[in-house]
Amino acid sequence: MPIQYIQANEALSSLKSHQRVFIQGIGAFPQALVDAMVSRSSELKNVEIVHLHVDGKPTYADPIYQESFRVNNLFVGSNMRAAVQSGNADYTPIFLSEVPLLFRRGILPLDLALVHVSPPDQHGFCSLGVSVDVSVAAIETAKTVIAQVNPCMPRTHGDGAIHYSKFTHMVWHEAPLPTIHAEAPNDIELAIGKHVAELVEDGATLQMGIGSIPNAVLLALGNHKGLGIH
Repeated sequence: MPIQYIQANEALSSLKSHQRVFIQGIGAFPQALVDAMVSRSSELKNVEIVHLHVDGKPTYADPIYQESFRVNNLFVGSNMRAAVQSGNADYTPIFLSEVPLLFRRGILPLDLALVHVSPPDQHGFCSLGVSVDVSVAAIETAKTVIAQVNPCMPRTHGDGAIHYSKFTHMVWHEAPLPTIHAEAPNDIELAIGKHVAELVEDGATLQMGIGSIPNAVLLALGNHKGLGIH
């Protein structure tokens, strides 16, 4: 079957009020699909949006759309913190490893999943690229899956390879991925980073958080050897 692409507005036309939507997060935030969804805000009521941290512009969290969209955060990033604190969005505390179970066990059944992938390869497989995390479970369980296909999305190996036949609709949209521009650590943060780095042995495996302190630690690890990244 030949690959067919449609416009974002057409792809999102099937979304109905009171449905639950998963949005892929971090640098794979599908901005074109989100913009098309928000453009229908006047037609929609009480659409629940579920996601982890998202980069890009989560415009649906603006108070002017509170009758149309309600966000259930499974991770609260800086761009969603004000909405949660003001009561305009929710937060469900959960371990990242358990989020797929919410979808697969029907605790949070998904009507729609919006994802962001690379173009299909010669065998028809797209890549979830820079953000796989819980998106595989969302694709497996959602009734409708819409993919923003972007040649700027890098191909990554592993479980993030998805055949294009899994997508209900595909929308071609070429655009740079969302990025974060971190500020240089200050003297206090650099001092903390140096102390933490002294506790790390050569050959250690690192899981780094987000923010100025993890950045300072990484800067202080330049003379270490054999470090791994989880």
